Amino acid sequence: MTATEPPASPARINYLLLVLANLFWAGNFIAGRLVVTEITPLQLTWTRWLIALIILIPLALRVDGRVWRAGLREWPLHVCLAVLGVIGFNLFSYVALQYTTSLDAAVVGSINPALIAVVAAIIIRERIKPLNVLGLAVSLLGVLLVLTDGNLLGTFTADYNLGELYMLGAVTVWTFYSILGRKLTTPPVTSTAIQAIMAVIILTPFIAVGGFDVSLSAGGWTGLLYIAVFPSVLSFMFWNIAVRRVGAARSGIFLNLLPVFTALLGLLMGNGISAVQLLGGGLVILGVSVTVRPPRRAIV
Repeated sequence: MTATEPPASPARINYLLLVLANLFWAGNFIAGRLVVTEITPLQLTWTRWLIALIILIPLALRVDGRVWRAGLREWPLHVCLAVLGVIGFNLFSYVALQYTTSLDAAVVGSINPALIAVVAAIIIRERIKPLNVLGLAVSLLGVLLVLTDGNLLGTFTADYNLGELYMLGAVTVWTFYSILGRKLTTPPVTSTAIQAIMAVIILTPFIAVGGFDVSLSAGGWTGLLYIAVFPSVLSFMFWNIAVRRVGAARSGIFLNLLPVFTALLGLLMGNGISAVQLLGGGLVILGVSVTVRPPRRAIV
């Protein structure tokens, strides 16, 4: 940073956290699709958080210090959030990918920002500004262009299968996770660690009954370790930090970046990308930019 370059504002830092969270989650869909062919969605969900705890617990103790007791006072809310976001969202998503394509799952997932904004307005009276509505509409249009390759009518005439219904479940639980997460006073790192511990405890009896043969390939282990570190630790911490600072509705707009990042990561892996997908990605970025743009200050 030069002497004349202004430091990054807190708002920009919050938006960067939201962008990174969605980038890592995009990798989760790609890596998860690989790993779920070798182990079950339940085993994947349990293992990713068990490994993540190796990082989360020391990190929480280092960053937040002695706030565990305070965090445990909110244990009912932590249990609820663990069931919704840590267990529910991941199980629904991984099961969905067993029945439908990533494209169809993303179509259903693209309604998440709108659902968060509407439910937040109803439950916690979070105000929806006209600029937020405009940004949401533009970014949603971009998402639909990316997902349908320009065939917008196909989105509304498609026959949704079991996988898409599971993805709808994932969208629903994540909506309530995002909204309820604002009620926490526990610091984000510690809250993520507590929820991960509770998720592992809840899932362990099911793993014990069903058994777990850890016979992953090298690619499977690589994907699992990526999921345990980036989407599990970093994305959840970044998301929880940003939601508390900028609100659930505005944070939800950034979820429209998820299919765009998924397409870009697929491009890096050798998949093609069309001009329509590039246009759609541009609209998503434009919509997010409109949403997070600070209001102009009057010149006096």
